[in-house]
Amino acid sequence: MNYLSRRVLSTLILSTCIFGENPLKYAKPKLSDYGFFVGNMADHVPKAGVIPYDVSAQLFSDYALKSRFIVLPKGEKLDYQPDGTFDFPIGSTLIKTFYYPADFRQLTNNIRLIETRLLIHTPDGWLGFPYVWNEKQTEAVLEIAGERVESSFLNENGEQVSFNYSVPNFNQCKGCHVNQNKMIPIGPKVRLLNHDFYYQDGAMNQLEKWTALEMINGLPDISSLPHTSDYSNMSDGSIADRARSWIDINCAHCHRLGAPGETSGLLLNIEETNLTKLGVFKPPVAAGRGSGNRLHTIVPGKPNESIMIYRMESRDPGIMMPELGRKLVDKEGVELVRAWIKNMK
Repeated sequence: MNYLSRRVLSTLILSTCIFGENPLKYAKPKLSDYGFFVGNMADHVPKAGVIPYDVSAQLFSDYALKSRFIVLPKGEKLDYQPDGTFDFPIGSTLIKTFYYPADFRQLTNNIRLIETRLLIHTPDGWLGFPYVWNEKQTEAVLEIAGERVESSFLNENGEQVSFNYSVPNFNQCKGCHVNQNKMIPIGPKVRLLNHDFYYQDGAMNQLEKWTALEMINGLPDISSLPHTSDYSNMSDGSIADRARSWIDINCAHCHRLGAPGETSGLLLNIEETNLTKLGVFKPPVAAGRGSGNRLHTIVPGKPNESIMIYRMESRDPGIMMPELGRKLVDKEGVELVRAWIKNMK
């Protein structure tokens, strides 16, 4: 995209956004302007008060690996909510960098940073800003119109994978993060944080760590709190637990009450127990060619007859689900959900 086209697209995006008169007043031109990291910025060594974290179930983003950090305003805390979320103070920032190793058999060698997304809690609500890393890996620059980045890597089988990675534009951030017409964080839920993280001084449960750092108000005893399975870890729950975990993190941001997919009647958040709402023998409301001439979202014992599998396996923009944030198929995720459906009675 040339400079003129990008300026036109940026203007269009800002003119159609719903977050205040000038959302860019909360963003800085370069990632380095925030001072989140010390030394070589690409190494992501956090300064004091920038806390690394992880989530137990990862959103599939074309196999990109991710680094996450949270920053709270000095002296402020998260307030625990009974639904397992947090109320964030104004000024909180969530940082997420997407990157690839050149070879997935050597995860720490030849790293290429693609983008860093900031989710900032402003007086106008949560706002998402995408920053794209330069080729020298010395800086990331705000790209309100998003970007397409030619990317490639060797997968775990040594096979070359090449594609155009999509950095979302400012408005596309809302596609995943909006609930009840408000933008909200997805990852930092109690159940997704309730596991060990390897800090510089050793492993510790993240909720215990945040409590020790006086970052949380009102957190119940950790032993009473839920945990969402790491779907990539075969020892972390049953096939059903892990499949529901994959579906929850990849689909439920849209398919839940208060989100855009609510009108489909398909509710895929991990708390949902109604089998019909989960898709079992549920006909589509208006899937069009997205149904693949299949009759139900999930047909127990028959993954090949299930719309869910058909859409997960597709790369057609008019068919595939999730419909944002991917160009590739999560082959391992498909096989996990396929196994779950096959085992259903």
